[in-house]
Amino acid sequence: MATSTPPDVVVEAEDEDDILGTARKQLERAAAHVDVDPAILERLRYPARVHRVSIPLERDDGRVEVITGYRAQHDNVRGPFKGGLRYHPDVTESECVGLAMWMTWKCAVMDLPFGGAKGGVVVDPKSLSEAETERLTRRLAQEFRTIVGPDHDIPAPDMGTGGQEMAWFMDAYSMQVGESSPGVVTGKPPVVGGSQGREEAPGRSVAIITRELLDYYERPLEDTTIAVQGFGSVGANAARALEEWGATIVAVSDVNGGIYDEDGLDVAAIPTHQEQPEAVARQAETTISNDDLLTLDVDVLIPAAISNVITATNAPDVRADFVVEGANGPTTAAAESILDDRSIPVIPDVLANAGGVTVSYFEWLQDRNRRRWSLERVRNELESEMTTAWSAVAREYAAGSALTWRDAAYVVALARLAAAHEARGLWP
Repeated sequence: MATSTPPDVVVEAEDEDDILGTARKQLERAAAHVDVDPAILERLRYPARVHRVSIPLERDDGRVEVITGYRAQHDNVRGPFKGGLRYHPDVTESECVGLAMWMTWKCAVMDLPFGGAKGGVVVDPKSLSEAETERLTRRLAQEFRTIVGPDHDIPAPDMGTGGQEMAWFMDAYSMQVGESSPGVVTGKPPVVGGSQGREEAPGRSVAIITRELLDYYERPLEDTTIAVQGFGSVGANAARALEEWGATIVAVSDVNGGIYDEDGLDVAAIPTHQEQPEAVARQAETTISNDDLLTLDVDVLIPAAISNVITATNAPDVRADFVVEGANGPTTAAAESILDDRSIPVIPDVLANAGGVTVSYFEWLQDRNRRRWSLERVRNELESEMTTAWSAVAREYAAGSALTWRDAAYVVALARLAAAHEARGLWP
């Protein structure tokens, strides 16, 4: 059974480095630089609604286990809710709300006609068989049937989910509504309405933004050393693109640790997490820890694994000249303040990894128009959208001497959200 939680019941963040606490703190900081109606800011501090579901899952041995799922829908003033759906044992309601807020900013920064949402199921996907994962996903689609849809809320892959889960979700939803509805989710396999280039898109956008950042500071890409924490879809695709464009990738890691070579790694020869799970540390006899990778003396650090890895504890030891966020929320608010004091620019996730939702938008358009785009077109369109967004944020950054790069991105997003809220008004 699904239940909806009104905004005043949503659990407050326990501390400022909780994802929701960080998201709200970032909003408040950016609001100081934008002339926005306080009533609009107050509305943006809370989700429109949060749905909680209990999912009975029959295990392969016949046991029935009840699993909790959430879907936080933050703001849809600019268009349907949009955001990932993750399977992870540490999923919480507060986390989903914070991530949904970030999706709202991300879509606004990219000027996409979407709002922000995020969903999660409290389960370790590694503990599920393929048959159990399919049953769970199809039952989740049933529980979410009345709150998702191509014009209402469009899930996508996230941690612990991928194209297969989206295909099962789409099929179950289509069976329920009585017609094929590929636009209900994005990130599907191309054979059932997915887009070419969707899986690589978040990492490719990180690479594009890193290239633009270096150009902004007049740093040649060919003379740049880069360390990437996390060699999954985001980190691997970012590393491979940057290596192809001339950068030197000196370190990469997965959950078990990393490998480092100051002369550069052959990134193309290292299996991604999708190709061979947890294989990075097996590529060399000598490894480094994920903590050590974050403090390497490199030009660019790309944290592309999980949230809150750069904290007040290790931020003083970060030696990179730039941080480009590949993961969602890898830098806590306290850590970013330290990095700012040390004149280390942090390029925020809401810009850097926005290629995922941008190509999801392309996929949604393709599904609605029943037209297929080539990989070349997807990459060209993504390049155009990312460089346009970068230019908008860079103009704000250059115009405001007190702004961080995150502030500048939020100024762009808030201005667009405020204009939309003012135009639509408040329903009495």
